[in-house]
Amino acid sequence: MKPQAVDAEAAWVFVAGGGEAGERIDKALAGMLEEDVSRSRLQEWIRSGFVKVNGAPVKPNYRLAEGDEVEVIPPEPDAAELAPEDIPLDIVYEDRDVVVVNKPRGMVVHPAAGHRRGTLVNALLYHCRDLSGVGGELRPGIVHRIDKDTSGLIMAAKNDLAHQSLAAQLKAHTVTRRYIAVVRGAVPHDRGTVDAPIGRDPKDRKLFAVIAKGGKRAVTHFAVLERFADATVLELALETGRTHQIRVHMKYIGHPLVGDPVYGRSGGPAMDVPGQALHAAVLGFDHPRTGERLVFEAPLPEEMRALIERLRNR
Repeated sequence: MKPQAVDAEAAWVFVAGGGEAGERIDKALAGMLEEDVSRSRLQEWIRSGFVKVNGAPVKPNYRLAEGDEVEVIPPEPDAAELAPEDIPLDIVYEDRDVVVVNKPRGMVVHPAAGHRRGTLVNALLYHCRDLSGVGGELRPGIVHRIDKDTSGLIMAAKNDLAHQSLAAQLKAHTVTRRYIAVVRGAVPHDRGTVDAPIGRDPKDRKLFAVIAKGGKRAVTHFAVLERFADATVLELALETGRTHQIRVHMKYIGHPLVGDPVYGRSGGPAMDVPGQALHAAVLGFDHPRTGERLVFEAPLPEEMRALIERLRNR
């Protein structure tokens, strides 16, 4: 089975099929991983314990058996590899303390396994030259994240004072984060709240799910903006910020995001979009130096506007 990258900070996980049975694990991985990873580097990862089979480390000459679950968690890239890149950015606001960017769909926020170049951090390092160090060498200035295929507003700190203030506001749930999403099906209630804990899916470790035990509290508020026969446009407000929270909660209530390749399901041509129909439309916070409340809005990307128009015109 072809491995799947879960997200920018997770693992590749796959189950060996009959075609891989009897093959050395280093050779099998070299041919299966989508990322450009040499066989010698894979051998180093295996020896260092970054590759596990059925939850246990193995040697590079281990031969796969059909049904083996292989998990690859590559080491984070060396900080020396983190280089500024001249990537255009849609800067919504900037001063000496913070920068707010309207991130395009398809851009990863920070370097991690499988995404060592072309990230928002690479672009910010070129643009700003002075990001905070609180997030660590590989995540300078990064206070929060949005998924690779979610577009919209994200803030970054340009010094440690700003980073600590913004992180404290996120922890206190005083940051305004509102999203626009198109979900499958006609949501019957005009307003609602999903209060359901999220953790790793016990049936599929690649995914997250609402779970009864061991999950972290997750709260999403929603309001219907427009309703169609088989789809609904929602405004969603995050009270907490769990990984894939909106995507998991919408699936949980039976209305997965249109175009979501992981938590959704396929639709007809009218719902053809390149990734989940989710946009971080509003971001608000108290300025870390002045205390002034700042609120920013980003218009829907063209593919979401076109999707909604197609739904209206059917």
